[in-house]
Amino acid sequence: MPLPPLSPARVFAELVPPPAGGDNSRENEVPRPPGREVHVSGTSELSARPDRAKVTVYLKSKKGEAGAARSSVTRRLDYVAQSARQRGGISENDMTVTKNFSRIDNVYKMEAEVCITFSDFGKMQDVCNFLVEKLGSSVIISPPHFYHTVEAVDALRRQVCLAAVGSARQKAQEVCQLLGQPLGKPLLIREEEVKEWEGHLENHLADAPDSLGLQQRLQSATIYVSSRVYAVFEIKGERKRKQAAHINVN
Repeated sequence: MPLPPLSPARVFAELVPPPAGGDNSRENEVPRPPGREVHVSGTSELSARPDRAKVTVYLKSKKGEAGAARSSVTRRLDYVAQSARQRGGISENDMTVTKNFSRIDNVYKMEAEVCITFSDFGKMQDVCNFLVEKLGSSVIISPPHFYHTVEAVDALRRQVCLAAVGSARQKAQEVCQLLGQPLGKPLLIREEEVKEWEGHLENHLADAPDSLGLQQRLQSATIYVSSRVYAVFEIKGERKRKQAAHINVN
């Protein structure tokens, strides 16, 4: 199942007055001589669903003989790994196997866990359903744990910053068009605020985590990022002042 696309950017930009001398947040701004400028702010918000899911398969056996306990778990363990490779396209690097063998009185106990990481959630469901169908109650499969890779989060942060800058430039362009003036080059661009949060389910806050469905888990693990930028653009004209552009995006 391909990942859902990012939600459309919600952007807004407004005219803001030039920074006052007492504004501590802009103490380090490079001073510029007064000129023909437009000062704007732009905001954007984007979201992304998880791009990875982790599922754990539990296997165990209790036998009077050590070999029988090992053999029972090993056969099912091999079947789980084979199914993950063939039906889920999972490589060995995406599977982690742990085993534990113990003896209690005259009973031997063999336990194993297979942790599988999926990037295709449709194949994940297919593998889990297949294992339940073929192995039944001899396996226990945990609910999927959804999460984001570092690369996915970094990409979302960059995209939301660029969208906020684009929003600010669009507002500046529209203001200049209204005044019949051509928009010039950017003199300052600064990201002033970034917020990140995960989705939540207001209607299911009282539910136990294991009771959530797949779509509810995806929604709960969705991350949101918002960005606000401050930008100054030159207004072209006969009295345009020549000055170096200063760009500072944190």
